[in-house]
Amino acid sequence: VQVVESGGGLVQPGGSLRLSCEITRIIFRFYDMGWYRQAPGKQRELVAYIEGGDNIQYSDFVKGRFTISRDNAKNTMYLQMNNLKPEDTATYYCNAHPTINHGVEYWGKGTLVTVPS
Repeated sequence: VQVVESGGGLVQPGGSLRLSCEITRIIFRFYDMGWYRQAPGKQRELVAYIEGGDNIQYSDFVKGRFTISRDNAKNTMYLQMNNLKPEDTATYYCNAHPTINHGVEYWGKGTLVTVPS
């Protein structure tokens, strides 16, 4: 199994980025997917979560700015980030949480998003 995140980078305040997370060799629809982030010196926190049935939740600090989505046919999850702010600077991690018994949870290695102040 490989978890491959991409799309991070340096963007000016107010700009946009689109993160992607592709996971190979799993039955993607059996996993709830999430984006988490961790800023330097802070704990990892949930950004957005999308269940296999497409139920979605967002943390308050990204509501109205970020959109999470998934394409089960491509084993890929996305995070469209608009109106980025300096406080969004963090490493963003992809998480796959199994909805089946004895499934394995997966984490990506992270992709860095930098929004300078």
